[in-house]
This record gives sequence, structure tokens and C-alpha cells, in this order.
Amino acid sequence: MAGTEENLNEMLVLRREKLEKLTEMERNPFLIEKFDFTHYSSEIKEKFEEMEGKEVAVAGRLMSKRGHGKVSFLDLQDSEGRIQIFAKKDLLGEEEYEIFKLYDIGDIVGVNGEVFKTQTGEISIRATKIILLSKSIQILPEKFHGLKDPDLRYRQRYVDLIMNPEVKETFILRSKIIKAVRQFLDDRGFIEVDTPILSPIAGGANARPFITHHNALDIDMYLRIANELYLKRLIVGGFDKVYEMGRMFRNEGMDYKHNPEFTNIELYQAYVDYEEMMRLTENLVAYVAEKTLGSAVITYQGKEIDLTPPWRRLDMEDAIKEYAGVDFSSINTDEEALKVAKGKGIEIKPGMTRGHVISEMFEEFCEEHLVQPTFVIGHPVEVSPLAKRNPEDPRKTNRFEAFINTWEIANAFSELNDPIDQKQRFVDQLKQKELGDDEAHMMDTDFVNALEVGLPPTGGLGIGIDRMIMLLTDQSSIRDVILFPTMKPIDNEDNENDEE
Repeated sequence: MAGTEENLNEMLVLRREKLEKLTEMERNPFLIEKFDFTHYSSEIKEKFEEMEGKEVAVAGRLMSKRGHGKVSFLDLQDSEGRIQIFAKKDLLGEEEYEIFKLYDIGDIVGVNGEVFKTQTGEISIRATKIILLSKSIQILPEKFHGLKDPDLRYRQRYVDLIMNPEVKETFILRSKIIKAVRQFLDDRGFIEVDTPILSPIAGGANARPFITHHNALDIDMYLRIANELYLKRLIVGGFDKVYEMGRMFRNEGMDYKHNPEFTNIELYQAYVDYEEMMRLTENLVAYVAEKTLGSAVITYQGKEIDLTPPWRRLDMEDAIKEYAGVDFSSINTDEEALKVAKGKGIEIKPGMTRGHVISEMFEEFCEEHLVQPTFVIGHPVEVSPLAKRNPEDPRKTNRFEAFINTWEIANAFSELNDPIDQKQRFVDQLKQKELGDDEAHMMDTDFVNALEVGLPPTGGLGIGIDRMIMLLTDQSSIRDVILFPTMKPIDNEDNENDEE
């Protein structure tokens, strides 16, 4: 191991020495500001018949270098692929060829030359000029093993993207998915808006917020956990259809489907209910799949999932009856519910009611069965502080959560627009907070005031964009669809000790 580190250190020193030599020769690449390239590698390959014999200029990173005396072969990687470069001393000139020998794998170069095909049939560029645009003084991972360590891949995403082309394809597809979501909503008359990321109240969801301090105002502020309450204020103000896609922040645990900073979209439409939000959700997800993948039937980690509408509708109590064998239609008191919960091994927390038990039992026993797209409805009022009550059973709300592959990917409801009921639910949430629930909702008096001004009947929807992208790109971890996921800092002192 020590010998390997010694060799690496020697190679790093050698690269710096080459840079010094280039600088002495007035060839410092870092003084170059631009290079006018004419084509990408993919275009040259796809249109070879019309490109053959033409002069082109390409730019990219050297990924391999094979020398045979007066002739060298290089692989140049640009943003769209790779192409072989044929470098010959006679064509470049003796002086330029000697300078070219100072270039390393990882360096960024610009190449001018003629498109041709080698005797082995590989489309290549016969270089007449190779100019160093940036010197890599680090060493790329060895090509056969590449960059495989997940932790290092996420920390050094720039190297991950260089060494693993499929990673770049995932993020290109991510961009297309987000574009398709916007297109679906824009085509239906929704207006994209911006709301505050920093707020004096963390509202719109039950989650633990990140707290910071605003020095000028001398107040604590919160990174948003949701943008719901601001968007509903816009419906009060007269917008009929609004949405916002952006970052949300929740100071909670991390696992394969949770990152503290994540992308979410929330949308609100006046004069519709949660049934319309169901139709919008299933049609949006199917549209995005067809637009980006060509089909509403996808494969995720070997499982076939059919996103074609309509999706299954399942009441939460019916799910518990089906998967846990408990019938809540005959359990009407908190005491009965808590007794059942204990019997099923559910942790009893202070202030728990029948509604809380239903929610906990659904999470514990039912979610794991919901692989195909399913709308779960009938959420208890206690866990839905912003949703309208079901008129047939006021213990429930007109809310749904959409599940695919056992994950919740969307949450929606007929929005509560009764200011008196809303204020009381905020009060109830404050009681939960006093009992130790860090995720309980805060009181938002201005939002209550907005409801008093008048919110029309409204349907609202939130979709976890990262989870949807995980499904559509067949990625097993949320870190594989976020370019720079949250990571624990590396301790510098430990690193120094390791190096010693």
C-alpha cells in the first residue's frame, strides 16, 4: 500500500513539473480563455459519410494515450461521447509533437484535424494541431476499475461524471423529466411562481426544519419544509392555477429515499377537489414517462410497473383491514384503538388518538404492499391539519397519498378553507408540539387571516420529484439522482493522520 501511495505521489509531482516546463516554454494552458470548436464527437460519428475528409475542431478531455514512437492514438471525451485522435509527428511538426508528449490523461485539449477512418474501421480525427487548454494535475481513477466507491462518487461527482458515462445520462434524463413536468402543467394553464425559501414560520408540512438567524432583523428564520401556505395565499389573491418546483429542506434522517435537501413540486387549482388532483397526478406521471421513456410501463429494479391511468384507489382503513387484519369500522374510541395498537407492537406516544393509530398502522403494515400505483385515501384529521374534512365521516379528510414501488411519491387534498377549523387545527398541532412532537405544525396567523379573506374550494398537490426520477431512471438511491447529495464532512485531521 505504501508503495502505491509513493508511486501516486511521484506521478502528482511529475504532472506539476510538466506544468512548470510548459509555463517556461510560454505554453501555460491556464492563460487560454477560449477554443472555437466546430463539432461534437457524436455528430462526427453519426454523419461520417458527409464528414469524411472535412476539417473539424473538437475539444474535450484526454481519456487514454497510446504512443508508438512518431505516432500516438488518443481517446478524447467531450460532452456527447468519445472519438479517437490520430497524432503523427510529421503532421504536428517536431516541436509541437515534443510538447504534446507533456500532455497527460485527464488534460483538456483542443484538436484541429481531418475526419477519416482507420484501417481497423474506427472513425477518427487526423490531428494537424493539438493545443492544451487545461492541465490536470490530479490523477483520474484507473480505467479498468473506474470510480466505484459510492461515497467517493458522491463526494467527487465531477470525477464520477468523467469516468461513468451512464451517470451523466441519468442526469440528462433528470433534466428532461423536469422539463416534461413543467410542459404538462404549462399546457394546462398553470403559472409557475416563486415563493420564499427563508421564512419566519416553517409551515405547510409536518417536518423538522433547519433554523438560522437573520442578523439585521434579529429573528430566527427557517428554511422552508414546504411552499404550500404561500401558494394558497396566491389562490386567495386571485390566481386560479399555480405551481412551484424547487428545493425543500427537512432536518431529518437520511436513507436511500431521503435527502435533507430535495426537489419538490406543489401546485394548486381553484374550484376543484382532490378527485381532480388524482386525475391530474396519474395523467402527469404517465405523460412524463411516455415523453421521456416512450412508454407508461416501466421497469424498476427488475419489477414491471404500469403507470397507465386510472390508478387503484384504496381507503386507508380498508388497507389496514386487508394487510393487518384490523377492522377500524368497529373501533370508535381512542382507548380501543390504543389497545389494538399495543397488541400489534405499535409504539404508543403521548397524545395518540384513534387517528394517529390508523396512520401508524398503515405505515407499519400496508405501505410495503403498494408496488403498483395506488391512491390511498381516507387519512385521519389528526395527521392532515391542512386538508378538508370528509362530510360523510368528519374523522377523515379528503386527502390522498400516491404510492408507487411502496414509496409515497405524492400527497394531495381538497384544501381546508374554513378559517375557524384551520385555526383550531393549528392549536391542536401546538399541543402536539408541547407534548414533544418536533414535526408538529406551527401556528401561522397570517395564513389564517388569508383564509378569513376567502380561499375558494381548491385542490392541492405535492410530488416528490427526486423519487419520481428514481423510478423513471431505475436508480436505487436518491443520491444517484441528486448531483451533489448531502454528505458528512471528511475530518481533515483524520485525513492528515491517514496520509502520515
